[in-house]
Amino acid sequence: MCTYSFVHYKLHYACVSCRISFKRHPRDGGHTCPRCTTPMLCAGHDFAAPRRSNRKAWSVVAAVLNAGLRYEGFEPCGCAREPKFRPRTRAQLRARRIAAARTGTPLAVLLGRADPLETR
Repeated sequence: MCTYSFVHYKLHYACVSCRISFKRHPRDGGHTCPRCTTPMLCAGHDFAAPRRSNRKAWSVVAAVLNAGLRYEGFEPCGCAREPKFRPRTRAQLRARRIAAARTGTPLAVLLGRADPLETR
């Protein structure tokens, strides 16, 4: 049975500048931050927000979300669970940026790989 077929789960939306996140149902116009009124970024179903005081972790979250990636663990239909890798530390983010500059691979592709030098 498909997990996401029958129930519409809420998605996580994050405001990186305010370092907050909320779970909301998706809508066409998107969601705005209640603190600064800027558009919030959709972070996906499996986003685990870092503590508000952890600026370094939020900078990594900002890089991942600005690259167009989301934190998802389920396949789109929900049948299979294949955890997607996302960097959690600045060192992991830095390694992927260096590998992207050296190889010419888009950063969004390397942010989804556990090993930045692995070829698929």
